Amino acid sequence: MSEMIYGIHAVQALLDNAPQRFREVFILKGREDKRLMPLIHALEAQGVPVQMANRQWLDEKSEGAVHQGIIARVKPGRQYQENDLPELLESHETPFLLILDGVTDPHNLGACLRSADAAGVHAVIVPKDRSAQLNATAKKVACGAAEHVPLISVTNLARTMRLLQEANVWIVGTAGEADHTLFQSKMTGPMALVMGAEGEGMRRLTREHCDELISIPMAGTVSSLNVSVATGICLFEAVRQRS
Repeated sequence: MSEMIYGIHAVQALLDNAPQRFREVFILKGREDKRLMPLIHALEAQGVPVQMANRQWLDEKSEGAVHQGIIARVKPGRQYQENDLPELLESHETPFLLILDGVTDPHNLGACLRSADAAGVHAVIVPKDRSAQLNATAKKVACGAAEHVPLISVTNLARTMRLLQEANVWIVGTAGEADHTLFQSKMTGPMALVMGAEGEGMRRLTREHCDELISIPMAGTVSSLNVSVATGICLFEAVRQRS
């Protein structure tokens, strides 16, 4: 089995973390810019086969996305499952988790992973049936974060949230109608931040399993923020408090 990744950051991150996963790399014929050439030399130094390809072929393989002139065929990475969660919780004294309930756009998933990595989140949890896949688009937007932050796909999100609560993880959900803001919340202990779907917010059952609901204060005319922007704001308020 193989999967495709594309984009300079995504390829560089895999080279830094798991060079043994590369099968072959395709680069745009005639492109020799200063950003791409050091990466190509590093790949060749690791013995990774590098081949030239025309733009049409690269565009087709990346389904029209911005590939930056480089696509890699790689061995699939580790797939994290529900049963990996207890071990992950035990390995961190103060777990810091992100739960995405129904984020179905791979661009938003990638952006949330990127923010999670920057904030030092230990794992991102998503439901199997209502989530974007960690595909090449998500990995490119994540700019390498997909190789650092475990993405745990769970069958039953409500059951997973109960498991977290049994492990003394405080679950904070985001909702516009919450009676206090993230700045009034205490985010210093073991916690999981829950972000809802684009437009719809959290599902009812997910909301009911939260220990606390918070909102982001909105001063302008828009009623809500893009989920990846909101995720970054909430995560870094937690980072501010935890540091």
